[in-house]
Amino acid sequence: MKYARALAFAALAGATIISAGCSVARDQQTMGSYVDDAGITTAVKAKMAEDKSVSATSISVETLNGTVQLSGFAKSQAEKNQAEAIARNTKNVRDVRNSIVVRP
Repeated sequence: MKYARALAFAALAGATIISAGCSVARDQQTMGSYVDDAGITTAVKAKMAEDKSVSATSISVETLNGTVQLSGFAKSQAEKNQAEAIARNTKNVRDVRNSIVVRP
């Protein structure tokens, strides 16, 4: 079970890093801040994967200039709040925008 979870997280982290490269090409951020943002995104997703009360596969994490955008679906308000708390308590996060929709 741990192996499958780690493999799923690695796939998500890789996809996140690849998709975030578009912001550099569009001159929205520098390469240095892109690397920092990719690290933040990966750290948030890793913490979510470790937390059994949050479904890391149902929540998308994107970071731009230190601001984390959460989207996707949660099964409860508590899960939505926990995802936001995880993001807010991650190193170098400046702000969190929580657009997660609660859908039981």
